[in-house]
Amino acid sequence: MYLEKTTNLKIKIKGCNVNIMRLNKFLARSGVASRRKADELIKMATTTVNGEIVLDPAFNIDLNDTIRYDGQLLRIDDIIIILMNKPKGVITSVGDPKGRKTVIDYIAYKQRVVPVGRLDKNSTGLLILTNDGDLHYHLTHPKNQIVRVYDVQLESLINSKQIKRISKGIDIGYGEIGKVKVLKQKIIKGRNQARLSLRQGKNREIRRIFNKLKIKLFKLHRISFGKFQIGDLKEGQVRKLNHKEISNITDRIKQEKIF
Repeated sequence: MYLEKTTNLKIKIKGCNVNIMRLNKFLARSGVASRRKADELIKMATTTVNGEIVLDPAFNIDLNDTIRYDGQLLRIDDIIIILMNKPKGVITSVGDPKGRKTVIDYIAYKQRVVPVGRLDKNSTGLLILTNDGDLHYHLTHPKNQIVRVYDVQLESLINSKQIKRISKGIDIGYGEIGKVKVLKQKIIKGRNQARLSLRQGKNREIRRIFNKLKIKLFKLHRISFGKFQIGDLKEGQVRKLNHKEISNITDRIKQEKIF
């Protein structure tokens, strides 16, 4: 059953007046999914407004309505962005059925956040966690080509022919192409310390690229993701961005017409 709403009630929130909000935006702001993914979820009859199923993502709600997704009551919290230096051996997930330690075990905040993208169990470095679905979408959708930078330790130098191959893209199996740019490399204590950048972020892409080149990879450490930098965060440490930092990020994304 579709609901109709004719009111144009204004509600004061976070110090300013806002009009009614579209349902898909509400789901994104509450951390369920990006706005585009929320469109799909709403059409699957997952969402109720004041007890009635709504199938229209553009349906207008007000912030006094009772919104539930899969039976769970939703609310809009302030946007949270957390930077973490993920340790080796920790799973990038909100939970693990085998009881292994996950990145969420390092988060001491009550609000629900989810990891943006993944770092595999044996990789370390910068991981972003947020409750904002639109930010998650912006950072992870392939069309946005967000740059990730990694420091890696390899058994040998990458020769010029190999650098050319991986910059253009090589087959890494399962019908996928892996592409990475070598920013610099240097032999230190018998091993190649290289810095790489990529824009695609396919599953274990860097590891699969060097497996294809038959170059052993010892360490993989992410130092940046878009404008986010790991800075001086030590292994296992987290840092919650302040309101000014978050405003700068969301304003920049709005200018790019992502929101």
